[in-house]
Order: sequence, then structure tokens, then C-alpha cells
Amino acid sequence: MKRETESRAPQARLHWWQRAPRVPTLALFAVVALALLGTFALIIATVEAERTQRAQAARTSAILASLDEIVRATISGETGQRGYFITSDTRYLAPFRDGQIRYVAELAKLRRQMGDALPQDQAELLGDIARLGDAKWAEMAGVVALVEERRIPDAHARLLSDEGQLAMDGLRKAVARLETIERARLDEAVERAASSEARILPSLAALFVVIVCALALGLWQAIRKAEAEALAEGAAAISEARDRADLLAKELNHRVKNLFAVILAIVKMSARGDTAAAPAVDRIAKRIHALVTAHEVTQGAGKDQTVDFAELIGKVIAPYRSSTERCELEGGELTLPGRHAVPLGLVLHELATNAVKYGAWSAPGGLLRIRWEREGTRAKVIWEEIGTTGSSAQAEPGREGFGSALIRSSERQLGGTIARRFEASGIVVEMDFTLEGGEA
Repeated sequence: MKRETESRAPQARLHWWQRAPRVPTLALFAVVALALLGTFALIIATVEAERTQRAQAARTSAILASLDEIVRATISGETGQRGYFITSDTRYLAPFRDGQIRYVAELAKLRRQMGDALPQDQAELLGDIARLGDAKWAEMAGVVALVEERRIPDAHARLLSDEGQLAMDGLRKAVARLETIERARLDEAVERAASSEARILPSLAALFVVIVCALALGLWQAIRKAEAEALAEGAAAISEARDRADLLAKELNHRVKNLFAVILAIVKMSARGDTAAAPAVDRIAKRIHALVTAHEVTQGAGKDQTVDFAELIGKVIAPYRSSTERCELEGGELTLPGRHAVPLGLVLHELATNAVKYGAWSAPGGLLRIRWEREGTRAKVIWEEIGTTGSSAQAEPGREGFGSALIRSSERQLGGTIARRFEASGIVVEMDFTLEGGEA
């Protein structure tokens, strides 16, 4: 009994090591995780930039309102002072005193809004506004006092002096300079927020490319492993290898979906309680939902199920379409076998990401035209990219890369051909494959 237990222990240990994740698989997970972390950081930075922009907009609006109120209160006080001087009617003192109260209150409010930690130029302008405003009000109060004492000639002489005019002109200039500085700071915050938001879409596209490549590489490794075990261990080992490959693919797919869910949760948590950030968060969330949908459709359906080509291509290009990335889709009803979803979906994703990086969608205004038709038991698809004037078309590669290897592999699985032509306006890809299943 003891010997039997000892003989089974090595087999159990071997079976555990065979089921453990290999180094390439762990490397793939590491790449996907790093891409997700980078995207998290960019999303958080974008939300923070927009929050800063909103805070600066509120500050600038409040400061401009206070500056405007200071000038209007001073002008109102000057109007009351002049009316009292001309008519000696005490009713003109009401707008004068009201303007003086408003001036003092708004000046104190302006100091609170701008705070203590000010740049030197703003601190000097704030001091000039207070000094010139006080000088103007002192001149007006002096004239009012002289009129109340019936010293009209003295009041007239002081009114005609340059003291009040110089103070008022200086006050207006100081207010205008401070307004210019605040508007410049607001424009700078708006520009930073727009720049951060512009980096979101390329980052999400790059993240999706990494995930698709990781899935393709994982599938390639699983296939190679299944083939090696089939040659070494026979039919039973092949069945076990396929089970492990399916489990690995499902686990990878499950983790990718969980990571997308984590991204979406972090985006929503970053702006929780901040209603002003809702539009930006909603746009980011819609992009993430589009990526999730495109990811799900490339995982394929069961062998007995079917896939609508129009729905497949629509979901593949959805994360990249916008008002500047134009797309024309033309074709009738085309139903594909379920086994075609993965190879065809990967090829379409490869073409879409290449269009974003190098092709028609690499510059605003590019056009992507996709046409398809059914001819008996075969399907024909034409992918045509038309770049904008002045944009460069994709150059034909000098050596075969991953995209070319992916297309060759998909040709065999689809049971057809995929031909590429590099024209002056952009790349043209013609696909011709059977609708009765491809390579098993």
C-alpha cells in the first residue's frame, strides 16, 4: 500500500506541473495588466484635468464678477456725488452711499476669492485696485463733505482737479489687466483638459490592440501545445490538451472582461459626487462599453450557431468611429458559420487598428469603405481605405509581421483567400471564402 502511494505521488506532482501556467502565459497577463494600469493612469489624469478646469472656470467667473461690481459701484457712487454737487439734493446721497457699501463688500470678497498665495503680478494688481479705488472714493467723499459744509467753490475746485479722474483711469486699467490674467489662466486650464481628453481614445485603442494580440498569441500557444501533445500521447492526450486550451481561453476571456469592468468602475468612482464631470465620464464609459462589445464578438459562437456579418463588422469598428473617421458599409444579408467569427473577427480587428495607426483613419477626414456580397456558397468582402489629401498611404511591409501571419492563418481557417493591394489612396483588401466552414 505504501509503495502504491509513493508511485502515485510523482504522477500527481507531474499532473500539477502540467496544469500550472507557463511563463509565456504569465508574460501575456503581465503585458495586459501593464496596459490596463497605463490606461487607468491616463483616465484618472483626464478626470483630474477636467476637475481643475471647472475649478478655474468657477474662480475666474467669480473674480470677473467682483471686478465688474467694483467698477459699477464706483461709477454709481460717482453719479450720486455729481448729482448731489449739482443740485444739493440729498436724495443723490442714497446711490452714493449704496455704491460705497457695495465697493467695500466686493473688494473684501475679491481678496477672499483670490486668496493669499498669489503670483507677484496678481498681488500687485490687487493692491493697485484697492489703492486706486480707495483714492477715488476718498476724492468723492471729500467733495460730498465740502458740499454738505456749503463750501461750493472748494468742492468745485476739487471736482475739477485731476485727482479723481486719474484714480478712476488707473482703477479701470488695473481691473482690465487682472481680467486678462484670469482669462489666460482659464484658457490654459481648458487647453490642458482638452489635451488630456484627446489622449483617451488612442490609449483605449492601443489597449484593445494589446488585448487582441494577447488573445491571439494565447490561442497560438494553446494550438501548438495541443499539437505537440497529440503527437506524443495520442488521442486521449489530444482531448486533455484541448480541454486545457479551452479552459485557458475561457479564463483569459473572463479575466479580460473583469479588467474591463474594473476600468469602468474606476472611471465612475473617479467622478462620483461630481456632477460636472458626468459628460466626460459618460463619453469614456461609452468607449469602454464599445470595446467590451467588440471583444465579445471576436470570441465567436458555437459550431452550430451563426453570425451576421453586418453586426460583426459594425461592432469591430464601433470603438474607432467618430465624426472625423468616416465609414461606408454596403452589402446585403450575409450569415456566417459560427466557426468563422474568431478568424474573421481577428482579421477585421487587425485591419481596423492598422487603419487607425497608419491608414485612412490615421488623419482626420479619412474614409473606410467596406462592401460584401454572397455568391452561392462563397462570400466576398472588399475593405478599401481612402486617405485624405496629403496623408500617406500604408507602405507595403518588407518582411512578414504578426498581421501577415494572422491573415495567412485565417485564410486556412476560412477556406479562402485574403489578398492585399497597396494603392496610392490606401490599402485594398479582398477576401473570398466559403460559407460552408473552413479548416476544422
